[in-house]
Amino acid sequence: MLQTILLVVHILLALALIAIILLQQGRGATAGAAFGSGASGTVFGARGSATFLSRTTSILAVLFFGNCLLLAWLATGHSAPKSIAEQIEQQAVTADAVEKSINEALEKALPPVDPASPPIPSAAPPTLEQTTPMTPPTTQGEAPPVQPAGEKP
Repeated sequence: MLQTILLVVHILLALALIAIILLQQGRGATAGAAFGSGASGTVFGARGSATFLSRTTSILAVLFFGNCLLLAWLATGHSAPKSIAEQIEQQAVTADAVEKSINEALEKALPPVDPASPPIPSAAPPTLEQTTPMTPPTTQGEAPPVQPAGEKP
């Protein structure tokens, strides 16, 4: 809120400074006054306008630059972390906030789990009891003879 007010004041000061500078006469205008023109038609007197406009310009310039520095200080001066440790802490806080928001979004997106519903089958490989044999069981007489270890057939 304060920054918005200062920004509006900054723009008004800039416009006033431009207007006051454009109202002033150049250095070469005093040469024409020596031949009888100019000094008699001024609102503030023979030397009053130059002094008044010069003072107003300097006051507006000081206010403009002061406001500029204040806006710069408000924008960046006191909000930046001062050390690497503070930057790391700030990043950790940001990461925690992101993780929390992701978890909240997932909780909203996934339906609630009913404890009475059957469990979801796991991706674990089946045990020996759950597997079915690939070949039909053979009888004792049809089984191939077992070779002793170390002998070739």
